[in-house]
Amino acid sequence: MPLFEWPALGWLALAVVSAIVEVSIPHFGLVFVAIGAVGAAVAAALGLSDPVQIVIFCVVLTASVLALRPYLVGRLDSRGVPSRTDQLIGKDAIVTTEIDPTAGGGRVNVGGEDWAARSSERIPAGTRVRVVGADGIVLEVIR
Repeated sequence: MPLFEWPALGWLALAVVSAIVEVSIPHFGLVFVAIGAVGAAVAAALGLSDPVQIVIFCVVLTASVLALRPYLVGRLDSRGVPSRTDQLIGKDAIVTTEIDPTAGGGRVNVGGEDWAARSSERIPAGTRVRVVGADGIVLEVIR
């Protein structure tokens, strides 16, 4: 194996390790190190000197951060995994156990599932209500 291949393999090893760590523990930064390392590996494979490889690594890393980070932040800026209760908001339900705002209890049936519920007013069992929100696993309902 020619001597000039070792630096290229070292840069590629850095790229692979950075990518694995980024996937395992997403800190949103090591992916850019991996991109820079690939650029430096290409420079090493072309036989460029060590200082040039380091400069290319730094330039590619910086360019990838400036070019890709705003795009990725915009794509990843979400509420995360939706809760089971998010899909129930706006649906109709039937009160199965009286909802008493003073005692803080009550249950409703939404789509065949039983849920804890609360309301600002007393609602007797058998009343049709609408789910307007959720606090954890407790649904907020109105008549």
